[in-house]
Parts: sequence; structure tokens; C-alpha cells
Amino acid sequence: MAKLVKDLMHAGLITCKPDATLGQVAVLLDQHHVHALVVTDRDGRTLGVISDFDLMAGEWLSSDEESLAVMRKLTAADLMSQPVDSVEANTPLADAARIIMEKKISRLLVIEKGKTVGIISLSDFVASIAGAMKTKRDKVGDVMSDAILVCRGKTPVVSAARAMTSSGWRSVLVVDAKGKILGVVSGHDLMGLIKDGVDEKLIVRDVMHPALTIDIHASLREAADMMIQNYHHRLVVVDKADPDSFPLGAISTFDIVAEMARPDSVWQK
Repeated sequence: MAKLVKDLMHAGLITCKPDATLGQVAVLLDQHHVHALVVTDRDGRTLGVISDFDLMAGEWLSSDEESLAVMRKLTAADLMSQPVDSVEANTPLADAARIIMEKKISRLLVIEKGKTVGIISLSDFVASIAGAMKTKRDKVGDVMSDAILVCRGKTPVVSAARAMTSSGWRSVLVVDAKGKILGVVSGHDLMGLIKDGVDEKLIVRDVMHPALTIDIHASLREAADMMIQNYHHRLVVVDKADPDSFPLGAISTFDIVAEMARPDSVWQK
């Protein structure tokens, strides 16, 4: 029997009020290890969704004091996305995965009997991979993206953030002159800069975190487990037989959901 959205969704919502400051939004995102909050009014009605991407799309990284002053006055209501895409709780998971891929979104609100009862996100689909993906395309190398967003350690944080926003990537890989991996800068690494802005001299090496890598021959289950355990949406793919070689690519939650949406996937049968 095909699984439904209600079988995989996260019940309940992590919310914020429309008048929450961007700094407060950043704190909640970091505390709950999530990429988005549902913005609700005082009666609990959904108004929109604000994500880490919405924060990054602003000009808060500017070193210009006037721009920073403007951004500090903005609230969740000013940057939230609306209307919010939703799906019925009894929708087959394969259909929900297809909606996410077609609309290029990261999450759907789940509706049951006219009420919002939870949310289903890319992370939830990845979690399901750990125990259900049994197709022939079961290796990281089969579904990974060959393209990766890369910068040097001396790259200004502002430049890295703009590259992430324009490319639609949630992170940028930091390498040295020979291509050796130094670390990764993600949206979460940049959240802490919202309150006080960023020094124009700040470089990515100052804010990056260690890269999480996975071998190209590892299974999708291993990749899914690693993402879930470490709250990562993207892993750097390497050849562990040649540890000094340049990274081969990346595998993300989107890559795995795209695999689920394939006609020959177990989710389509």
C-alpha cells in the first residue's frame, strides 16, 4: 500500500509572529535546526513562511550603515513568502515529491479537514530513504550533482552570500589553491551575522564549518543517514581512494527527492 503524506510529515509547526525581527527568526531557525518557520497571526492562522533563503536574499550583509538600519527594522511579515504551498494529508508521497520538484520548493504545509496539521519537507523525504530506497540507482554517484559552488578561503563573506543567493545553493564549498577542502559556509553560518551586520574584511574562513564528505561509492541510505544525523541538506562527494583529489560533486536532499520522483522509483509503484 502506497504511503501517504500523513505517514511521513512532521506533526505540528514551528512558528513565529509576523512582527518577529530578522534576528529573532535567525535564532529560532538555529535553535530548532530548521530551514524555515511558519508565520502565524495571534489566532494561529498561517500567514506565510520565512526561510533562511529569505533572510539571505536581503541586503543585511551590506557594510553600509544605512542599509543595515533599514534591514534591522524589517520583520518576518516583510520577508515571508506567500501564499504557502500545501498538500492534503491523504496525498500519496510520490505525488507530494513531484509537487516539490516541479515547483522547486523545500516544503509543503499539510492540511487535514481544513486545518494545518503539520509540514512535510525535503528532510522528511530524505529520512524515508534510510529504510525504503531499494532501487538499482542506490549509490551516491548515481544521483549526485557534478556541479558544486566553490570559493577560496580568502573570499569575502558578502561575495559568498551573494553567490549562494543567485545560484540557489544553500552552501558554498571552501577550498585552498590546490582544491583541498577547507570547510563549508552555509546559510546557518551566516545567520549569526544578521544582528550586527558583517565587517567588509570578514572572509569565509572566519565563518565556515568543517565539510561533511561522503564517498562516491557510498549508498543512498548512508547519505540519508548522514544528512539526518548531522542536520545537513548537502554532502560533498569525494573519492576516498584518492583523498587529495578535487571534490567530485555534491549530493543534496533535492537529488534524493528527484530520485524518488523517477518513474522507476519504488515510490512510483
